[in-house]
Amino acid sequence: MSGGDIAGLIAAGVFAVLVALLAVPVWKLGKVFDEMRGAIRTLSEETTPLIDEVTTTVSTTNLQLQKVDGISSNVSDASANLSALSSLVAATVGSPLIKVSAFSYGVRSAIASRRSSGRGRRSR
Repeated sequence: MSGGDIAGLIAAGVFAVLVALLAVPVWKLGKVFDEMRGAIRTLSEETTPLIDEVTTTVSTTNLQLQKVDGISSNVSDASANLSALSSLVAATVGSPLIKVSAFSYGVRSAIASRRSSGRGRRSR
């Protein structure tokens, strides 16, 4: 064996040790990728039904909100009708009541002034 053969043999041995040292991290990295693939698969399998449930819930909520919107618009119409009715009653009944009240006040004032002037005449 010559010196070149021995140097080649040493280089081959060093290269084999280097490959062995690098193979361990690469093999561990492969296991990490396998675990990640499994985790992603599990996540995907669990997420799909969850998304379906959320979609169903949102659809049901939208239907309920449409019903509530209809109810609130009907309540708004009813309150507008009640407001118009109260304005009509106030205009119809309020004005004559004010007139009757003013008339009765005038009558009371007149009677009170007659009584006070009648008392003054009796005392003279």
